[in-house]
Amino acid sequence: MQLGLTGLTGLVAIAFALTHLYGCRLRFLDKTPRSRWLSLSSGISVAYVFIHVLPDLSEAQHQVLTSDIALAFLEHHVYVMALIGMVLFYGLERLAKQSRQKNLAEGDGDMTEPSVFWLHMASFTLYNLLIGYLLQHREEPGLMSLLLYAIAMGTHFLVNDYGLRHHHKGLYRKFGRWILAAAVIAGWAVGSRLEISEAAVAVLFSLLAGSIILNVLKEELPEERESRYWTFALGAGGYAAVLLTA
Repeated sequence: MQLGLTGLTGLVAIAFALTHLYGCRLRFLDKTPRSRWLSLSSGISVAYVFIHVLPDLSEAQHQVLTSDIALAFLEHHVYVMALIGMVLFYGLERLAKQSRQKNLAEGDGDMTEPSVFWLHMASFTLYNLLIGYLLQHREEPGLMSLLLYAIAMGTHFLVNDYGLRHHHKGLYRKFGRWILAAAVIAGWAVGSRLEISEAAVAVLFSLLAGSIILNVLKEELPEERESRYWTFALGAGGYAAVLLTA
């Protein structure tokens, strides 16, 4: 059974990689008002975090407090890691927007500077490594947990890719999507050979939760996106119902 589940997680990792590689070919996503599919995907991702991940953090907090690893700085709050994840990716988003504005003002086109692109790629590489690793070491093991995680993260990758293409244009299509596809496979490979403590997994899951919230909301909230509120709400409400009954 374990071997079979490991094989399934490998297939999911490949599916994640293909989402990065071929998501740019889904031309119906690149339009204004915002594609309903992107708003639906955003809602699914947020529902997964609020219904499936955040409630587990109270148990994760206990795991951290009772562990013997060097996480004393967290004291009673694994939620600190969720906040850190959100703040870090908010900083990256602001940096990308400022870089695009600078390039536009200087007549260099509506895209980020190469240095900002590579910083973004380094950050999202770690992000994807973590998502790939957690395919093998989620808070809740089992086939149903894997399926729910795969749907939530797969749709989330569609949203992330759209935002990265919007910022980095040709650099992302030429280099970025390949880097992120490789990163999620590498994360899965590391997870299949290395297992860290439950407390450390809890901390990583917390960091991921905060990052997902920011990466979704930064795509849905700006006025120029003309986001589909009711489609977002349908995705969030519908997937929340699935999670609560699974």
